[in-house]
Amino acid sequence: MNFLEIISNIAFVLALGYYFMTNMQWYSYKIDRVIFHHTKSWWHWVYFVAPLLAYFILSKFHLSIIATVIYIAMLYVWTKQLDKPLVFTGRVKRFFASLIFFTLFTIMVFLGTKHSSFAVIIPLFFAYLVSAMMEKMLFRGFVLKAQKKLNSMPDMTVVGVTASYGKTSIKNYIAHILSAKYKVYATPRSVNTFGGVLKDINEDLPEDTEVYIVEMGARGAGDIKEISEFVNPHYAVVGKIGPAHIEYFGSLENIRNTKMEILSSNRLKEAWIHDSAMVKPEKHIHTFGKEIHNIQATLDGLSFEMDGEKYQANILGSFNAMNIAVAIKVAKALDMDEESIKKQLKTLQPTPHRLQRMDAGGKIIIDDSFNGNIDGMLEGFNLASTYEGRKVLITPGLVEVDDEFNIQVAKRANEVFDLVVVTGDLNYNIFKEHIDSDKLIKLESKDKMQDMLIEHTKAGDLILFANDAPSFI
Repeated sequence: MNFLEIISNIAFVLALGYYFMTNMQWYSYKIDRVIFHHTKSWWHWVYFVAPLLAYFILSKFHLSIIATVIYIAMLYVWTKQLDKPLVFTGRVKRFFASLIFFTLFTIMVFLGTKHSSFAVIIPLFFAYLVSAMMEKMLFRGFVLKAQKKLNSMPDMTVVGVTASYGKTSIKNYIAHILSAKYKVYATPRSVNTFGGVLKDINEDLPEDTEVYIVEMGARGAGDIKEISEFVNPHYAVVGKIGPAHIEYFGSLENIRNTKMEILSSNRLKEAWIHDSAMVKPEKHIHTFGKEIHNIQATLDGLSFEMDGEKYQANILGSFNAMNIAVAIKVAKALDMDEESIKKQLKTLQPTPHRLQRMDAGGKIIIDDSFNGNIDGMLEGFNLASTYEGRKVLITPGLVEVDDEFNIQVAKRANEVFDLVVVTGDLNYNIFKEHIDSDKLIKLESKDKMQDMLIEHTKAGDLILFANDAPSFI
């Protein structure tokens, strides 16, 4: 290796590492998901395999610098199009520290040999192994720290929430209602992994919390059990179950079984399970859903009846009746009275980006960008259909589902909307087949969204943002 080849080698390895860690961060640092479940797996060929082969070939002619410069340029353009670029967390910094060390070490080993081209893949392999071991040791420390903190709060009541659809909304509704009586803290945003919960406990859980509400998500068997056995909820909620992330679980039955892992808490007092789970009620395990009647959902709010009482909230979407209903049940189990509950419902706010209404520039904007399931999406369509003016849909369709679900979505969209804007390539061909050509637009890049809205929408329109898949999807 000459000096130029050494610089080329270092730069190329760091570029490979950048692409690798960006994808790892998207998929919760699960390498099997990056390799086997990536929704744009062709990116791996374009941004990893092909550049690697080009580097190997050109290095034989001492022209590796050409492959490096082209690859870095490609990554620069690719990164500019991402709405979730790599975040340099502590974990990422530790990976790159290991990568730089092994890159320099490998260069020294292969210096002057004809096998120097392999010095680009070996550092990546060892950096991944070493950083993975480091994270495992650090993670163990986070677990012990979080456990110590929970043990110091024996009087705190824990409520666990999971579902295929609506778990964040249920969590937020429970927290809002209970806040009238208790010092409540809930896991923020959509934090619902074991690592996320540990971080939340260690860094943000106030020590004077009376009720801690923990959202629990899963991409495979054992994920919820791990969280539930750690926080040991006194009360548990399982919302509606459906085929969300079914490509990871394999079947709806596996999804049900995984959601039921929330019942593994050794101090569970009561649990409420949605009828979609098809479980048999027991003394402390209740089902819910069928007792909710007379649901009225409009663009102005929601009302429903349950157990002889009528409830109202300024929340959109009929499906939210069950989410609010189970929040009421939890509140009653924690000794809140009917009057206080109804008073809290009057100030209940929609979960951000889930059928959240905004009025701007004479347009009604419904932000449902965090709602990625078919039931929620179709409910948004039904809600939009009640509007008498022009209706515009902006969506990538559904992700991580079978094509038949997107066919349903496309057909219903064609019935309801005057203009359908499909973002990205993932489901465009399905929409193209089932939506009239004169009302279909493809938006290649999200940075063109504002120009599209100016050109194709006007005052008086209702604009529904339905699901907002990140650009890597």
